[in-house]
Amino acid sequence: MLVERIDLTAGPGVMALVTLNRPDEMNPLDWDTVKHLSAVFDELGHDEAVRVVAVTGAGRAFSAGGDMKKYQQLQRDAQGFPEFLADIHETFSAVSQYPKPYIALVNGIAVAGGIELVLSCDLAIASASARIGDAHLPFGQMGGGGVLTLLPRAVGPARARELIFTGRMLKPQEALEWGLVSQVVEDDDLVPAGVRFAEQVAAKSPLAVRNAKQVLNSGFWEGTGVPSGMRLEREVTARYCLTSSDAPEGLDAFSSKRTPRFTGR
Repeated sequence: MLVERIDLTAGPGVMALVTLNRPDEMNPLDWDTVKHLSAVFDELGHDEAVRVVAVTGAGRAFSAGGDMKKYQQLQRDAQGFPEFLADIHETFSAVSQYPKPYIALVNGIAVAGGIELVLSCDLAIASASARIGDAHLPFGQMGGGGVLTLLPRAVGPARARELIFTGRMLKPQEALEWGLVSQVVEDDDLVPAGVRFAEQVAAKSPLAVRNAKQVLNSGFWEGTGVPSGMRLEREVTARYCLTSSDAPEGLDAFSSKRTPRFTGR
């Protein structure tokens, strides 16, 4: 796994680019990789210099999911296999709780655990050569890392059932139309597109970004009703505006027609 820190010019900080780096095996998410990814995500999530975390894959795949050869043994382990599923759930679920955006830069094949990693991120950008699907059922498997729960919420129940039951792959434009990715770019523009997004985030108050992500993800992950979601939004917004230095700084900058100087405090 490679971690590169890319300096941002629009604001302070960096974008951390995490690259799954086993291209010959299509970047499988085996147990060791999941544990390593968890440690890397956690470190970057608590690094104040990092404004956005992006994850991509080396070679022709974002990730083709679990290591099928290792599954032959792991799925015979009545203790180990549930522990593996617990670890992958913990790794993916933690992404929604980190105080900054995590984005998937889908550079190629993203299936099984690969689509589950995409779904765990706050948003995804696809390259023109990306292909996204579930692909569990064609091999007698079923999703265990979140696809059965998160995909219907991302694209709607009917489309999720179609993708899961057929095992077919979405081309980038269709993934865009379904809302699975937020934009499609040329292959060589994928990382720059991630940087452009990070530049926009870096110009914002990190505290406001953190609070906005908390409210956005709370309703999505916890399934709260509208009244509960509205109450959380009121409470978080009131606390931020009344107690932070960034909220009045933004107003003062607007009034003075200058660029705001956010501190995240």
